[in-house]
Amino acid sequence: MQWHGTLRRAQKRDLKRIVEIYNSSIPSRISTADTEPVSVQSRLSWFNKHNDKRPLLVYEHGGEVIAWVSFEDFYGRPAYHLTAELSLYVHKNYQSQGLGTKLLKDAIALSPDLGISNIVGFVFSHNKASLKMLLKSGFEKWGDLPQIAEIDEKLYSLTIMGLKV
Repeated sequence: MQWHGTLRRAQKRDLKRIVEIYNSSIPSRISTADTEPVSVQSRLSWFNKHNDKRPLLVYEHGGEVIAWVSFEDFYGRPAYHLTAELSLYVHKNYQSQGLGTKLLKDAIALSPDLGISNIVGFVFSHNKASLKMLLKSGFEKWGDLPQIAEIDEKLYSLTIMGLKV
């Protein structure tokens, strides 16, 4: 599908929709280690940590925010300033239509202007769709963290994906 929406910096008024998209991913148990919905208030600090070099972007289509992309500092130490963790969430009604791949490509293209040389993504190992999208976009598997998450009394592994920009 051709996407003709707008990728822009998130504004505070977008936070409610960002949280809605995030919360809608929790029941699937493949996208996040959160097991209960989060509140807008609880995400305010996270929202405010984003800046010009580590932006939070939203994708608006038909006047509605339907996806978001977050760049965050990796590991919180100065020596990692060239590396960012990327998170990407697409509303469930728009998944499997190529939007995630488009936004990932857009994020990769923005990275040099943000001073980013390395992008990392942490993906549950059973999230085959996200792993496939990352591999298709040039990411490589950089590591595995076996059975580190417990959700609903089941253990899940985490795959570390990386890309040198």
